[in-house]
Amino acid sequence: MLGAHVAWVAPTYGNSRALWRFLERAGLQDKRIVTRKSERELVIPRAGRIGIYTADNSVGMRGEAFDIVICDEAPQYHEEVWSDVLMPTLADRSGRAFLIGTPKGRNWFWREYQRGLADGTHYASFTAPSSANPLPSIRRAAELARQYVSDRTYRQEWLAEFVEDGGGVFRRVAEAATLAPMDRGEDGRYYVIGADWGRTNDATVFAVMDVERRAVVALDRMTNTDYNLQLARLRALSERFGNARVLAELNSMGGPQVERAQAEGVNITGFTTTNTSKAAMIDALALAFERGELSMVADAVAVGELQAYESERLPGGTLRYSAPQGMHDDCVVAIGLSLWAARGSGVGAVEV
Repeated sequence: MLGAHVAWVAPTYGNSRALWRFLERAGLQDKRIVTRKSERELVIPRAGRIGIYTADNSVGMRGEAFDIVICDEAPQYHEEVWSDVLMPTLADRSGRAFLIGTPKGRNWFWREYQRGLADGTHYASFTAPSSANPLPSIRRAAELARQYVSDRTYRQEWLAEFVEDGGGVFRRVAEAATLAPMDRGEDGRYYVIGADWGRTNDATVFAVMDVERRAVVALDRMTNTDYNLQLARLRALSERFGNARVLAELNSMGGPQVERAQAEGVNITGFTTTNTSKAAMIDALALAFERGELSMVADAVAVGELQAYESERLPGGTLRYSAPQGMHDDCVVAIGLSLWAARGSGVGAVEV
């Protein structure tokens, strides 16, 4: 990209020294490159410039405009450095960011990773363990580390896994998410579907559960989809799984959607979501995961939503469940509704 302005950001000045030495050596190899040591910047006339910055002194980046921002060891940054400083520097030039680093729990970097899994249009996410490094010395180091570090540390530092911090609502999600998705039901099986409606900001998700096996065997997730097409997909999904009964959220646009589905012959009932009814549904889902009584398809978006899910203690002592700020819980609600339907409970479910 000719004329590009590039920022290479490290967490601290100490972390940035190796990056600057790398750039400085590159500058010495080409006489056309102007090296500005005081600003730690290389300028290539008519081709662009690249500078080294640090997240712990982010004021130096305010007011800049970049085409590319490379965030090295991004999980070590405070979230505000990314949201309040770096993102605005990309606005003027429609720039791109590369967030690179070793996972550090379920922080903002993890949420951006999940966004890449869910979006696929404006974001993309990738992960690779140290064993995938082409350098034999790195692969040997990874093998040796397994003998000396804890399983949690090994998974995070060497396998590049986002390890649970233990404070989430749902546990044992990853070990439950091992199933391949099914396209249609099997003869002699009974299925139910949980439906969570959305349109633009939120996704619509349909979760199909095998009642006897307590297994989520299919997920249909869609965004920016016309309501007519949503109903058509729900009707077709129900038919493929033996005219499966649907339990759908009634709130917001849910009421009209349920009424239309009933008019079209879909076997559907509504679920009125209140703090009390939602808490009961989420508690049942959390217990099923904890006891190992529930399995599900290996869907990265659904697993991410479940692992990120949070609870908040209200002044009255009750819990309020929700997704973290900037994330969604569409898959969580759909799966919870499918389990609620499978359990046959009538609490919170009403005919409309």
